[in-house]
Amino acid sequence: MDDRRWRNTHRLTIVNTDYAEDVVETLKRYKPRSLDELATRTKFSKKEIQLIYQGFKQECPSGTVNEETFKTIYGQFFPFADTSTYAHLIFSTFDLRSTSVVTFEDFLICLSTLCRGTIEERLKWIFALYDTKKSGKLTKDDFHVILCAVYSLLGNVSNRHYDHETIREHTTNVFQKFDKSHRGFLTVQDFVSCCLKDPLIIQSIETLRTTV
Repeated sequence: MDDRRWRNTHRLTIVNTDYAEDVVETLKRYKPRSLDELATRTKFSKKEIQLIYQGFKQECPSGTVNEETFKTIYGQFFPFADTSTYAHLIFSTFDLRSTSVVTFEDFLICLSTLCRGTIEERLKWIFALYDTKKSGKLTKDDFHVILCAVYSLLGNVSNRHYDHETIREHTTNVFQKFDKSHRGFLTVQDFVSCCLKDPLIIQSIETLRTTV
């Protein structure tokens, strides 16, 4: 398979030609780091990493996954919902190198944070998910994007219709709860601090802690 066809298959959008060639060659030959390195970089045991890798390779034989394939896999968990936006946001957060492709190592690092990270580490990951513009700050617009994605996930499942006004009101209420200083944005420190003071948020975050 030539480079042009490979790029089309994986839909990489990269402007710099030299960088594009480097990324293409790297991903064509992608092999995950050694078990020792992966165990050092994550909070999984070598046995757990092997099990996770087996599952990842079944869905993604190349050892990498692009956004289109990720959306297809994610959509299988919500067959009656519109998962496109939420899957895009999750994929963007897993795409640690911003190459439009998630490698097994990217996936493993994020999974380790979500399943085994401290409360603060998981909250920072959620902040990155909510930071839709990747600006390092959360605005009301970011909250609106997230809530629209969540409503899309749940709307069809519950057979309830949510109009735009309902979502806007919910967005305003949620953002006001977080933006206690009325600056119009939240830093990661603001977000983490506010979440740590809310027992319900902490309880929901703790449900992410699990075994493989």
